[in-house]
Amino acid sequence: MKAVVLARGLGTRMRAADPDARLTDRQRAAADAGLKAMIPVNGRPFLDYVLSALADAGVAEVALIVGPDHDEVRRHYAESRPARIDLGFVVQPEARGTADAVLAAASWTGGDPFLAMNGDNLYPVDALARLAALDEPGLLAFERDDLVRTGNIPGERIQSFAVLEVDAGGYLARIVEKPASIETESANLSPGGGSPSPIDPVASAFRRKDKVLISMNCWRFDARIFEACRHVPRSPRGEFELPEAVALATTRGVRFRALPAGGPVLDLSRRADAADVERRLAGVEPRP
Repeated sequence: MKAVVLARGLGTRMRAADPDARLTDRQRAAADAGLKAMIPVNGRPFLDYVLSALADAGVAEVALIVGPDHDEVRRHYAESRPARIDLGFVVQPEARGTADAVLAAASWTGGDPFLAMNGDNLYPVDALARLAALDEPGLLAFERDDLVRTGNIPGERIQSFAVLEVDAGGYLARIVEKPASIETESANLSPGGGSPSPIDPVASAFRRKDKVLISMNCWRFDARIFEACRHVPRSPRGEFELPEAVALATTRGVRFRALPAGGPVLDLSRRADAADVERRLAGVEPRP
């Protein structure tokens, strides 16, 4: 199995000043550069933990999506080559969104199925392994309350994540990127805002507010995703968004199995996250 790790973003949230965040000098330098995945955690780049989890899940080849100026990432892995993963680099010339980042890896995948995920999230190994073992496209579907309870992601941040609607067969029916609010979006899952269909258990769960399903941008794709990435329109933010490409692919007949997944998922997208992530990973030795 191959994996594509999205490490190209501009790191706008990480660059933002936060006088309350406790950072070392090295962490602050990485944060100032927007290199979220390279922030040191207990002396190792956060990305080392991500790659180690992928190796534990049975992934053999990984491509890091980087920018043209991400020399620090290249230097680190030239000097500290992973022992368990064949690591490569794919350059995304401009930070034009996550769909464009995945599209940049089209040649690298060689037409093989692959995982795609964020470089600033650490996912559970068992969930990655189950996703890699699928024989069809899919994604990890996390329960909102479980993410808040087990990880370091506060509830107000999850309000901005993509919400999922899953059909009775366990396949993705709808994904909404950055809804105005999860509760507002849940009221729109059935036509006209009326009662959910009997075969729409997730819409019912949204109504009860006890089982909201969230995408943490962790996918298993095949080559069909690239056509959707090529044709997806720009979002209101001016980017080519991966959830929108997935939605387009579903209209073209690609089915995505939604795998129920439990946390914790660790998020290192803001300066204030560093101290808690470091605490949670104390004593963990990454072996990429």
